[in-house]
Amino acid sequence: MCRMARPRKPLLSRDRIVATAGALVDAEGLEAVSTRRLAAELGVSGPSLYNHFRTKDEILEAVADAVSAKVDLSMFDEDDGRDWRTALHDWAVSYRAALTDHPNIVPVLARGPGRRPAGLRVADAVFGAMVRAGWPPAQATHIGALMRYFITGSALGSFARGFVDDETAYDPADYPHLGQAHLLAERQERVDEGAFETGLRALLDGLAVRYEGAVRR
Repeated sequence: MCRMARPRKPLLSRDRIVATAGALVDAEGLEAVSTRRLAAELGVSGPSLYNHFRTKDEILEAVADAVSAKVDLSMFDEDDGRDWRTALHDWAVSYRAALTDHPNIVPVLARGPGRRPAGLRVADAVFGAMVRAGWPPAQATHIGALMRYFITGSALGSFARGFVDDETAYDPADYPHLGQAHLLAERQERVDEGAFETGLRALLDGLAVRYEGAVRR
């Protein structure tokens, strides 16, 4: 009589660790991630994680990089055909979408790419495209920084959800211009996306004005 083979546990890998840690961050925040918690979720012993990551911070960096890897960079390809302004706009929309899907990891991403490969590819693509478009390297660096400040800042929190949906919180005697503020939370997506698009277009309008002068110099 043949014995039934016991089902084997999936092999522990960096990808499994990152995926599990990312799910924890999405559901419960950065503080939910610990080597003990991850080991329990993965069904392994704690020390086995150290074969892949030395610290919790390394795991969070890898989770952040996995989010960066979801950002579309095709608009910066040399043969793409989009001008620098359209490319920046389309990239910013893709970048923000990746961050708003995983808002709890944004504080890690906001620190910059560090040594993260996908994060560095993003920085390289933006800088390279701006220089090819004629921006001086120093200005291209400033544009990359400016865009990161704007995009990560917009993803750190919701403006609309910052207002409670209780009409009594906005006494017209104290706040005469906030009579509709209690409606913002239920219109969160429309308000926040509209604010992002308004800010992005204003930012790009300003850069377009500076572009002619930068190229002439």
